[in-house]
Amino acid sequence: MVKVYIDPGHGGTDPGAIGNSLYEKQLTLSIALKIKAYLEEYEDVEIKMSRTGDQTRSLKQRTDEANAWDADVFVSPHVNAGGGEGYEDFVYPGVKGITLELQEAIHEAVIKETGFNDRGKKQKNLHVLRESHMTAILTENGFIDNKEDTDNLKQASFINKIARGHVNGLVKVYKLKKKKESETTPNTSSKTYRIAKGDTFYSLAKKYNTTVSNLRKLNPGVDEKNLQIGQTIKVASTTKYHTVKSGDTVSQLAKKHGSTIKQIRDWNKLDSKYTIYPNQKLRVK
Repeated sequence: MVKVYIDPGHGGTDPGAIGNSLYEKQLTLSIALKIKAYLEEYEDVEIKMSRTGDQTRSLKQRTDEANAWDADVFVSPHVNAGGGEGYEDFVYPGVKGITLELQEAIHEAVIKETGFNDRGKKQKNLHVLRESHMTAILTENGFIDNKEDTDNLKQASFINKIARGHVNGLVKVYKLKKKKESETTPNTSSKTYRIAKGDTFYSLAKKYNTTVSNLRKLNPGVDEKNLQIGQTIKVASTTKYHTVKSGDTVSQLAKKHGSTIKQIRDWNKLDSKYTIYPNQKLRVK
């Protein structure tokens, strides 16, 4: 089992770099969430993220959490600023062995996937590299103040390429194997339930984390006021996921998929403002 700690840079009250109508904290989260989604296609991988929404986390909180979790690898995507162009990555000065192997693998894969200008593999004394007790890499994925880079970073397909490059590097170094199709294909059948004494649509909706309205849709013709002990009804349809696009809101997604905004917030551990970002994979049903 390989334990991967993914740390999208900045967040919350720390926006990171800002330029060309983009915020670094949003881009890093989009990249990180896509890295997580791609890694979930592989066997024997456990993933933890420093944040899954717009939370404020100190550098110490991030490395302390990764260390306490006993992660095998720490990956921190960032976006650069300062007048340059392209991709570079950093490891702690003087490291050897698997850390350099990972830097080489991720660097080569990201450049191959994205076509970024190659700014080289570098070393720097950064907190997340110094204080993490495991293999650690910080990547700088384009410049937020460079028009060519930001034109690319505004495209979901390009974010996917960045994430795929990171994952391809991890796959190469840790020799990860793809899950069998049956492990990644969602179950398309509906769950059924046999009515017991005292059951109501309200109590069953609460039990199965759905709504009374959804139970009615799943069971046309069933008289909810006259449920019979032993009667079989459908209680849940297929779990559905949605990849967030620009302009999506939680309320729109809840209405479209017959869920509630509270359910989508709880399923996806969203913050109190229901913040979502392009490329974020959300459970919507």
